[in-house]
This record gives sequence, C-alpha cells and structure tokens, in this order.
Amino acid sequence: MNRVNNQALRSLRALVLGALVTTGICAAAQATTPSTTAPAHSPAPKQTPDAITTSAAAAKSATPSLTTPDRASSYYHAALAHTYEEMATNYGRQDYATRAEEEFKLALNADPQSPELAAQLAELYFRTGRIRQAIETAQAIVQKDPNNLDAHKVLGSIYLRSLGEQQNAASQVAPAEQMVDLAIEEYSKIAALEPNNVENHLVLGQLYTVKHDATKAESEFQTARSLEPSSEDVVMSLARLYAQNGDPQRSADMLASVPQDQRTPQIEFALGATYEQLKERGKAIAAYQSAAKMDPGNVNVNRALAQALLADNQLDAALKQFQDMATANPQDVNTLNRICEIQRRMGKYDDALATARAALAKDPNSLEAGYNEGLLLDVLGRYDESIAAYKQMLDVTSHANGAYTQEEKANRSVFLERLAAVYQENNKTQDAIATYQKLIAMGSEFAKRGYQGEVDTYRDAKMFNEATAACRKAVAENPNDRDLKLLLAWELGDTGKLDEAISIARSLLNGTSADMDVYLQISQIEARQHHWKEAEQALEKAAPLATKKEDKANVLFQQGSLAEQQKHLDQAEQDFRKVLDIDPNNAITLNNLGFMLADKTNRYADALKYIRKAVDLEPMNGAYLDSLGWVYFKLGDYEPAEEYLRKAVERSGTDPTVHDHLGDLYEKTGRIRLAASQWQISLQEFSKSAPADVDSAEVAKVQKKLESARTRLAKQDSVLNGVAK
Repeated sequence: MNRVNNQALRSLRALVLGALVTTGICAAAQATTPSTTAPAHSPAPKQTPDAITTSAAAAKSATPSLTTPDRASSYYHAALAHTYEEMATNYGRQDYATRAEEEFKLALNADPQSPELAAQLAELYFRTGRIRQAIETAQAIVQKDPNNLDAHKVLGSIYLRSLGEQQNAASQVAPAEQMVDLAIEEYSKIAALEPNNVENHLVLGQLYTVKHDATKAESEFQTARSLEPSSEDVVMSLARLYAQNGDPQRSADMLASVPQDQRTPQIEFALGATYEQLKERGKAIAAYQSAAKMDPGNVNVNRALAQALLADNQLDAALKQFQDMATANPQDVNTLNRICEIQRRMGKYDDALATARAALAKDPNSLEAGYNEGLLLDVLGRYDESIAAYKQMLDVTSHANGAYTQEEKANRSVFLERLAAVYQENNKTQDAIATYQKLIAMGSEFAKRGYQGEVDTYRDAKMFNEATAACRKAVAENPNDRDLKLLLAWELGDTGKLDEAISIARSLLNGTSADMDVYLQISQIEARQHHWKEAEQALEKAAPLATKKEDKANVLFQQGSLAEQQKHLDQAEQDFRKVLDIDPNNAITLNNLGFMLADKTNRYADALKYIRKAVDLEPMNGAYLDSLGWVYFKLGDYEPAEEYLRKAVERSGTDPTVHDHLGDLYEKTGRIRLAASQWQISLQEFSKSAPADVDSAEVAKVQKKLESARTRLAKQDSVLNGVAK
C-alpha cells in the first residue's frame, strides 16, 4: 500500500511543480531536490524466465470463491504473482504481466475478502496501462466497504498517478480536469477517515492548487501545518501557493517563519530565491550562504549564491565562488562563462579572453563562450580576430538547408549583429550593410533590427540619402510597424524634411499609452532643430503617459538632454540624477551627466566617477571612451587621456568632436603637427555631417585652432629652414 501512495505523491508533486514552474520558489524546490525517481518495485532476483513453473493449469482448474479463506493457497499464488510482475518489469514481456494477473485472481479466489490482494491487482492493471480495470477493481472494494481507508487510498493513488503519467493514460477514463475532481473526492474521504494524517491534507492541498482553488488549498495546508508546524513539505507548499498567486512577500514571510535552527537547506534555498524575486539581494545572499553551510556540496546552492553575489555587484566574492566551483568541476563550461563575465566586468580583459578560450577548448560549440571571445577581442581592439571569432560561431550555428527554428534564428541574430558592429567600428561600411541584410532576410523582429542597424551604419558613414532610402524600404515592407515609422521620421527631420517627419510621427498617435514614444520622438526631432518650445510641449504630453519606471526614466532623460542643450545645467543635472535613481546602470545617462560636468564645470572627480562606470558597462562605445579621455585631459592626466581618446578615434572615426578632442591633447603635449591633422579631420567630418549635428560655434572654434596651429607650424618651418641655410 505504501508503494502505491509514495509513487502517487511523487507524481502529484511533479504535476504541481510543473504548474508552478514560473515561480522562483518552485525553481528553488526543483534545484535542491535530487531528481531521482524511485522504482515502483525492488529489483527482481536474478533468475531466468524458465526458473518458475507455470501456473496456467492451476488457473484453469481454479474453483469458485471459497466460503472459508484458504490463506495458504492465497499466499502461494500472491507470491507467484509478485514474481511474475517483477519478471514482466525486468524482461519487458507482456506474457509475464498476464501470468501475474492470473495469479492475483487465483489468490483472490482463495481469499476473496482480502482488500490487499484486490489493491495489488488494481496496481498491476495500472502499471500495465489498463486504467479502467484498475479503477473498477479499486471501486469494487469501496462498494463493499465505503469506509475502507486502504481502498480509498488505492483509488486516490491511481487518480494521482494517472495525473502524473507522462503518457496520457488518464484519457482512457476521463479528461485531466475530471481526474483532478475524482482525486479530490477520494482524498477528501481519506482526510475525513484519517484527519490527523499530515500527508492527506498536504496531498489534498496540492490537488486544490492544481485546480487553482487557492482558498481551499491554503485551508488544507494550514490544517497540515497545525498538525506538524515544522514540516518542510507543508511550509514549502504554502510558500509555493503564495508565490503562484503573485504574493512573493507572503511567500518569503512563510519561509522565514520557520525558526533558524529548524530550517533545512531546501527552505533556505527557497527563501533565497524568493528574496531575489523581491530584489532583496542582501537577504537572498544570506539565505543562500546558510543553505551552502548546511549542504556545502550542493552545486545548485553554490551556483545560486554565486549568481546572487554577481547580481549584487560583489564581483570579488562572486569570482571566488565560481572559481571554487570550477576547481570542483573543471569541465563545467557554464561556470567558466560566468568567470569570464566577471573578469570582463572587472576590466581584466586579457584574463577574460583566456577564460573564454578555455571554455571553448572544452566545448567548441558553446555559443556563450564564442560570443565572449568575439566581444573581448573587440574590446581589446583586435578587430580582425573578433570578426573571425563571430564568423566561426555563425558557421557553428549554420544549417546547409538554411532552415532554422526561432531559437536558432535568435542565436544567429546575436552573432550577425555583433559582426556587423565590428565592421561598422572599422568603417567597413559595405561589409556591415551586407551583414545586416542577412539579418533582414531572417524576417519578423530580426528584419526590424537589421533595418535599424543598416540605417545606423549609413548614418555613421554620413550616407544620409542611403539611410533615408533604407528607412523608406523598411516602412514599405512593414507598413504597420510604429518603430520603423518613427525611425523614418527621425531621418527625415535630420535631412531637413521637418514637416513630413512630424506628419508621419503624428499619424501614429492613437490616444493610448503608446503615444508616449511618439511624443518623445517628436520632442527629439524638434530639439535637433533647436525648436525648444515645440520640443518642451511634446515632452509635456509624454510625461503623463509614463507609468512604468523605464518609461519615466526615458522621459526624464529627454528632459535632461533638452535642458542641457539650452545650457540649463542645474536642471539637466537634476533630471539626469533622477534617471540614475531609477536605473543606476543607465550608461547613456552616466556618460551624458559626466561629460556635461567635465566640459561645462570643473567638477572633474564627479565626472570621472560617472563616465568610468559608463565605460565599464559599455567598453566598446566610442562616445563613452571619448568622454573618459576628455575628463582625464581636463584633470591634466595626459597619458590615460591619450589612451582613451585614441581608442575613441578608432571606434568613432566619423565623429568630429572625437578628433577635436584628440587634437587638443596633441596640442597640449606639444605635438602641433599631429594636432593640426586631427583638427583638419574634424572639420572634414563636420562638413559631411547632417545639419542637425553641426554647431556652427563649435566649427568656428576648431577652424580657429587649426589656423593658429598652421601659423605656428609655418613659423617653426621658417626657423628650421633659416637654420638649415
């Protein structure tokens, strides 16, 4: 009887876990519970199929049920039935299962009132897929004795196990929902007959959970808890129920209510997962650490602790945790990938590259390791190697027939975008465009990203007509895509077609919260034309529509940018800081605030802090590298200033401001000829830029510096020529 019930309970728990798989508490339970499934029977003794004499003749000559039970005969046939049942399992032969059934029937003929034998026959029917016979046999027991607890448990277990079967065996009898109802009916009777059994209430609560009746589920779990307050199963079940119903705080409170000295590793692990869901990282780390102390060899606990430390930006502690895991299991590529990520975030790019390559050596098909290798080679300025690495991963993910699943397309799209970005950084415009067109050919959202990348590439190359044409083509192929229409509006505004740009944008307004993005785009288009009033009016309409944190951050960023452009520095700083209160890792805000402080004030220490963090987040962004070089220049620290400004020129060679800054550095360090060369390039890039990107005052400053440098160089050359004569 216990054999049936234990397996049934496992099946039900698997079903409940499947229903709750999206909750953190459920993931925690799965991660800390060994995923072994106990066999339904003990291993059969080693014997050949012919080792047992057939009882077919005995079955044919069996007499009708005896008035007085023949226990000896019943025991004999029951023993044979169990042996045949085990042989059927070991050898996979249906004839042995048939013989087991015959022997059970003979045993029942000898002792017809035995509920144990009837239950064993019912279980045999279930194990051989004869669900209807299994249920009918168990129901017959209940009909004879409605209060037979064992019979109800057998019948309830069959319903539970039917629910948990991988194959749809239950459909032979009833739909899954009806089977849940039948199981609830049986376990309600079981709980009434055996009210002080914790497991009965636990199973009944889990059944109500499957039925999405949270009130009754909680009632049963609470009853179970009153019987056994420290039961891990009960506490975990209540916590899962609260998590499923969208109340992670109550889930955490339930787990935390268990006294510290009574908590198991599973409870601590679940508590850590729940605290992570609540964004309480300190508490999550403490819970994981407690679980790790109690179960130091549990890989899932150690990994969760390491991930929590990483999420909390405790890079040194996270690195040590992952390195310990790598020592324990050197073949774990996922752990190496996490170590690589940490080393990259710490700025240890050479170490990170070595780790990525170690991961690839163990698994050449690891997409994450391949991505990391290409990314790190790009960060280190080894562009040709980066291109080769991304091409290799595209080869790894390719199919000769060109047919890909959505997941495979998603993976390939990442490598295509990174490959195109490296081409773009190297001013290999046509290679970048060709790569983005491969993304476009993938269709749906991939095509949209491909068009956006294509437009950005043309813009960087100052090929504005081509950028606009690409936008028009994208919109023609995707006439209902708002984002692509807004992108076209932006391009038209930059090329002087303001009326058409605003008209396209306004045509997208539909009186919903989606209008926020439209108003933000209109504001930016107007601001680039220095139409400050119109830009502010559009922002005022966008602000009330921003209900999510990220939307509020976007509006505040635009407000700050607009204030900065109008030289309202205090207001700009206030808005930028509000963005960082919402999202401390907003890289563009960190950069813009830092550059404003470095360029317009003397608060260089504050500027360095913000820009340094932006570069750590996006080490390949040419604009951020330029900002970092510029703040070092302002601090008079010329060696790192030159390092970062030169990197910025490598990655943003078409940006006139970057060349201007490098020219200033060269001039300050006495290299006038190099300075003049950079200022000349700056003026050339200004001349090719979109009108909205050109500040005539800035152009005049660069022109003046270039003329001054040429005068100084002419004098130097004159002196040198005179000395030579």
